Amino acid sequence: MTLPDTMKAMVLTGHGGLDKLEWREDVPVPRPEAGEVLIRVGASAVNNTDVNTRTGWYSKAVRGDTGSAAAEGYGAAADADGAWSGALSFPRIQGADCCGEVVAVGDGVDSARIGERVLVRPMHHPRGAESPDALVTFGSERDGGFAEFTTIDDTHAVRIDSPLSDLELASFPCAFSNAEGMIQRAALGSERVLITGASGGVGSAAVQLAKRRGAHVTALTSPAKAAALTALGADATLDRDATLPLDAFEVVLDLVGGPRWPALLDTLRPNGRYVTSGAIAGPIVELDLRTLYLKDLMLIGSTRQDSRVFTDLVGYIERGEIRPVLAETYPLLELRAAQEAFLRKSHMGKIGIEIGR
Repeated sequence: MTLPDTMKAMVLTGHGGLDKLEWREDVPVPRPEAGEVLIRVGASAVNNTDVNTRTGWYSKAVRGDTGSAAAEGYGAAADADGAWSGALSFPRIQGADCCGEVVAVGDGVDSARIGERVLVRPMHHPRGAESPDALVTFGSERDGGFAEFTTIDDTHAVRIDSPLSDLELASFPCAFSNAEGMIQRAALGSERVLITGASGGVGSAAVQLAKRRGAHVTALTSPAKAAALTALGADATLDRDATLPLDAFEVVLDLVGGPRWPALLDTLRPNGRYVTSGAIAGPIVELDLRTLYLKDLMLIGSTRQDSRVFTDLVGYIERGEIRPVLAETYPLLELRAAQEAFLRKSHMGKIGIEIGR
């Protein structure tokens, strides 16, 4: 295809409120460097990390929950370390999710890849980085899927063969890879697991992925969403404000944190594993070390992912072992409205973003 010189994109101009998202129709179309592919984006989706990066919530200066300034941001206090990896360069095109088609390749990439339908691995080790712990997030450290075109290293554009739409497929990468990363770190088997924030993108993904492994899943959620989570596969639901049972679970997959965090450890049986990949109710929690050592608990953080996490996920999709949960869809031009809907937390699953010329 003949590539245009410019494209439409939603550009983040700095940390702050929704006004920092600017619609532009004159953004230069990126050209793939050596080892990269150029993708025409079909769809993306909204994630907590998009909002958190925009507001600067990852800054150590911020101690509240993710919704405390989600519309207006935290001001200059977050500029030095507002992205999860530290300072972020602007302007930046966000969008951790991406389903699209390879339309061009850089030097060293087989031209047979042109025409492939792909999903982008959102979190990955950057090519050429010396540190084994170096990490890049698509849509944060490099431009992402809130644009008509994007580039990514060849190895992180993973071919997918599926009858699902671009919008359905774009609901998987960020949320499901985070959930699968947590599950693989916990080595979850046919055990009893409690999932917090179960109606959100990562939480609802974790419900499906845990059930796929034969776990008995209890979802912590609001009463209004309990039936939908049961239909998705949860064996039981608990009201998020209810008293939690003691010594009831082998594993807790936590995306919430906040003031109720100590009760989550109390729900674990001796030798239980607690895994976290989020803190929407607040990152600062109180730990009674006696609970930790007297119950021989294991506390696990989960961000970095082995490359197999994403390729495993693509396999699950292709075999129909998991399904998309799309709540609403917005065009890219209405990304601000999509984030406002996301912040109301009245939906279950993902809010899709349709990208079109």
